[in-house]
Amino acid sequence: MTSLHWPSRLTIVRHGQSAGNVARDRAYAEQGERIFLNARDADVPLSDLGGQQARALGAWFAQHAPEQRPEVILSSPYARACQTADLFRSHGGCPQDTPICFDERLREKEFGILDGLTGKGIAALHPDQAEFRRLLGKFYHRPPGGESWCDVILRLRSVMDTISLHHAGQRVMIFSHQVVVLCIRYILETLNEADILAIDRQGDVANCAVTEYVLRAESGGPERLVLERYNVTAPLEEQAAPVTKAPDRIIGARG
Repeated sequence: MTSLHWPSRLTIVRHGQSAGNVARDRAYAEQGERIFLNARDADVPLSDLGGQQARALGAWFAQHAPEQRPEVILSSPYARACQTADLFRSHGGCPQDTPICFDERLREKEFGILDGLTGKGIAALHPDQAEFRRLLGKFYHRPPGGESWCDVILRLRSVMDTISLHHAGQRVMIFSHQVVVLCIRYILETLNEADILAIDRQGDVANCAVTEYVLRAESGGPERLVLERYNVTAPLEEQAAPVTKAPDRIIGARG
């Protein structure tokens, strides 16, 4: 696409630490097979720390000039992403009258029958799926009732088409999930399977970390979105908010 179709700046933020992240850590510490929560994945809220992280991110953006803050806010409809976006806005990250536009295509990767299981649980309850994942790799494996990374990428391609159609030249911020952050990188940087899995192996996307693209021309070519920073936690650190990097509550979030 030409510069007429891209936003001038695209910022992607993973939600703050969720109650699911905390429950997952507890399940692994206890070597359990299941991660116990009293809510479906879409309704899992932020933890107290996650709320602190979202407020810190908003306060950090509030220190910037208005022309450096987002004009458009898009969010996954999952509670933990919605709450992160709302706290970001209420603490000055963008003008208070900026609408938060929810887009179901930005939702978390769906895990089907593996929902709520630890690695130990998958091996014990669905050994066939553990073997399929080993054979196919995490990029292509689709558990029954769930999605592969390729499925997530397919819906995100249409999100990027929507952004290019409606928000050309604007500063856009997306609040979403770890796999979504990685899959947007895959799309915008025209990566392949090996490339994106190598980035994934470097470590988890931190809660409320900032990944950002800016529109510019490189080497005399046409303008395009260029990665300026990835998985940056400096805003939290400057606001003295603890940084967390736990995977999402379902082991499938990491595959």
